Order: sequence, then C-alpha cells, then structure tokens
Amino acid sequence: MNAIGADKSEAARVVQRPAIVQETRPGMDVTRILFQAHQELHLSLRPIPGEKPLGMASRLASVLKAHDARVVRHEVFGSRAVYAETMQALQREIGEFDWPVTWVGGEIHSETGIYGMHVFAVAGTPRETVWQDGQPVGRIFSDGCFKHCILGGITSSKPNALKSDQCRELLERLAAILGEAGMDMTNVVRTWFFLDDIFGWYGDFNRARNEFFSRTKVFSGLVPASTGIGGQNPLGSALVAGVWAVRAETESATVREVVSPLQCPATNYGSAFSRAILMEAEGWGRLLVSGTASIGPGGETVHGGDLMKQIETSMAVTQAILKSCGFDYADVTRAIAYFKNAQEDSTLASGKEWLEEKCPHTIVAQADICRPDLLFEIELDAIL
Repeated sequence: MNAIGADKSEAARVVQRPAIVQETRPGMDVTRILFQAHQELHLSLRPIPGEKPLGMASRLASVLKAHDARVVRHEVFGSRAVYAETMQALQREIGEFDWPVTWVGGEIHSETGIYGMHVFAVAGTPRETVWQDGQPVGRIFSDGCFKHCILGGITSSKPNALKSDQCRELLERLAAILGEAGMDMTNVVRTWFFLDDIFGWYGDFNRARNEFFSRTKVFSGLVPASTGIGGQNPLGSALVAGVWAVRAETESATVREVVSPLQCPATNYGSAFSRAILMEAEGWGRLLVSGTASIGPGGETVHGGDLMKQIETSMAVTQAILKSCGFDYADVTRAIAYFKNAQEDSTLASGKEWLEEKCPHTIVAQADICRPDLLFEIELDAIL
C-alpha cells in the first residue's frame, strides 16, 4: 500500500500514548484527546430547540475558553441565509477569531437555520494561521508526531468563470497555499469538495481532479481520502474545498491507505480518492474515512431509492473499514451524515434514530449525493 513516512535522518522520539475522554452535553458531544504535552478537542454542536446562532457561538466559546483551546478546523452545515448572522456571532463571542470556516449550505427545515457545526481545536501546542490575500485559509500545528496543515473554506477567485475553470483554478490555489506552508499535494491525506449543482458538472470535476492529481504526482504516492458532495457556499462559487496535509516528524509516524473490505477502490470507476487513510504513531492511530454511500463491490449503486437499506449498507461498509484497523464506532470523534431529502418523514426519522444509536457524534445535514439514485452518505474520523 502507498504510505508516507518520516525522514529516516530524524531521531525517533518516545511518545506517551494519549488518553481519550468523552462527554455529552445538551446539543454537544465533546471528545478530548490528552497527549503528553497538549490536547485535542473534537466538538460536534447541534442547535438546541429555539436556539439562534448566537447561542451556539456562546456554547462553543465557553468550551474553548475552559480548555484554553484554539480552533484548527471549523465546519458549519446550514443555510446561507444565516451565514452573516452566524459569523457575526462567532466574532462577538470568540475574541481571537483568525481561522477559516467551511460553510456548506443545504435545505434547512428549522427555525435555527443550522444543522450543526464540527470544530477541531487544540491546546498546549503552538498554532500558526495560514493567510492569503488578507484572509485566514488554514491552520498549522504539530502533535509531536505529525505536522498538520488544515485548509478550509477555499473557493475560486473567479466566481463568474465556468465551473470547470473555477475548479482548476481552485486546485492550483490549494497547491500554492500548501507550498507556502512547506508542503505539497503529496502530503495531502484528506480532501473535501462541496459542489454547487453537483449533477450538472460532476464529470467535469472528476476529470479536472484526475488531471491535477496526475500532474502533481498524487497518483504516484498516497491518494487522499475524500468527500465529494453537493453543497452551496455563501459566495455562490462553483465549489468550496478543504484539505488536510501532514508531514511525519518522527520515525514511528506513518500514513497509509486503507482499503474497503466491502467495496472496490474508487479509482476503479474514475473517482480519485482512497476509501480511508490511517495515520499511526507510537501508541495511537487516527483513521479518516471518506464519504461512503451505498456502493457495491463492483462500484454500482445498490438499494436505489431505499433510504434505510442505503443507510444500513453505508454503515456496514464503514464498520468493516473501522474493524479492519482495530477501530469501532465507539472510537469515532466526528461524523457527518448527508441526506439527499431533508424533509422530515417517518423513514428519515427512523434513519436518524438508527444513526444516533450507532454513532452518537453524527451531525445530520442535507446535500445532494454524487449519483441521483443515492439518498445517503456518511464520512467519519476516529482515534484509537
């Protein structure tokens, strides 16, 4: 399998195995990863009934302040109509607000206008903000084993161009930003692409990504895990993207592709991503599972039109990936479940209830899946 390893000239360091603490609060799941010298916080926030964006921002600020933590990745799944209100609330409640927010819009059938937020924050380790054109586009930090560069909210600088041209320009922009951070596309372990009107140009997107990955040597090394799904953004651009890149800092730190026991590689049908990526160091591992839908062993859609069977198939696939690396749902720190149809009905309610029982950290959002006959997709991260 393809893998990324540390420079052998670097001396190995002994890293204490981290402890994991999980807590559930009203409208929030908190997972704390306690390393020897620092900690990670993984926060999944959902609106409390009747809550406005200011209330969510206040709850987030309270947790960050309690742990003296700073955000390194921030995703919001909600209506573009409450984007400005939410950003103003975050700026009001959080004094040092210098990180990008990836906003993914969809149909919202609630007074809050937000499905949920996922926040990844760190404390006890230095953070560096990545800037471009005066705007924060990413964060850099180290966990003692890996140097991480996480970019978010990246859009094309040419929102009026053809969607395929916007995509190519955005990919070049990602590479340039990583270059300024001392990395390149071969360091990328995870990508997110949220496409406006995905059915109108998904083929063009895949061709542009394949060409770019070939030219930047991604196919010669580790192909990242990924999510490619429908979603609007506040700027009205063709797509918004996020990237997670790493560089090993110890000899024990490695990154490798994880195959899906129940599915063929996505590259078999022309989609450029790995099913999952595993980062490992002494005493711990971090698993990043790509967006997973009801795709059969040969790359075909299975259970077309049947939401519950598609959920069950997707969850069986993700569980098989988890178990192949020694993980289970109890180790999940973040999960996003995308439903094509967001309107409440008995089937959707049953599906959400089933998900909450299997994977409590899940945030449910509305998005078009990459094939018209797919009704559900889930992505998740886990730490063991």
